[in-house]
Amino acid sequence: MKDEHLTDRDPLHVTVWDEATPGAPRAVLVHGTMSWGTACFAGQRPLSELFRLELVDRRGFGDSPDTPRSDYRTDAEDVLHLLGRGAHLVGHSYGAAAVMLAASARPEAVQSLTLIEPSALRTAAADPTVAAALERIRAAFGAVAEEPSLEDYLRQSTEPYGLPVPEPTPRMLRAARSAMRERPVWDAELPLGPLARATMPKAVINGTWETAHPAYREFTGRALAACGEYLAEAIGARHIQVAGTDHAPHQDRPDEVNAVLTRLWQS
Repeated sequence: MKDEHLTDRDPLHVTVWDEATPGAPRAVLVHGTMSWGTACFAGQRPLSELFRLELVDRRGFGDSPDTPRSDYRTDAEDVLHLLGRGAHLVGHSYGAAAVMLAASARPEAVQSLTLIEPSALRTAAADPTVAAALERIRAAFGAVAEEPSLEDYLRQSTEPYGLPVPEPTPRMLRAARSAMRERPVWDAELPLGPLARATMPKAVINGTWETAHPAYREFTGRALAACGEYLAEAIGARHIQVAGTDHAPHQDRPDEVNAVLTRLWQS
């Protein structure tokens, strides 16, 4: 069963996949940039046989309302609103920053925390690989003279890194517009102390990046892998690397990631 509903917060859109028995554990999943809930986590739908999956559309993406500027702190407030009495939290890429902030604010309501390819690089800037990537990214963003068209943005975000250019559907173009104007997550300063002290089960999942296009791997891939390893150690999380994947291990190897999530959510 797929049940789409609106929350009472502005109104944020959430898709619910729930084929489990009544009262099954809840999991709130938050997507990254250039995506939305059902697109990002399609590979996790089989988990709805055991758990209630609540897939968030961040503001400016999917069926949630527009926003002048997508912001991980606003996303975190939305996640806090959704937590209720408690849920498992999963965040991919940009969405990982939101769930980290939410878990830091209300650790008692978080039953487990999973970060998939977290992209808040500044939190791991003590690592030389991450620090070098931050310099590259800041220079690249600073060199942009004018805002490209949405179609050009889709190409510039994919073609140079050997990724397929998404079909410019209205939904994808809207996602591109929101992504172009969002608060940079790679430069986010996130508190790690509260997460390190929190006792809920924690996992950080990364791709190994060896099969990625060399330009993609060198520009951000190696830094994202190093960031995940750094964050796992800093917050006391299990670090899991999924071979043969890059920035979307939960999409490329859903069975492996779903097995990790099942164990975590049942622990």
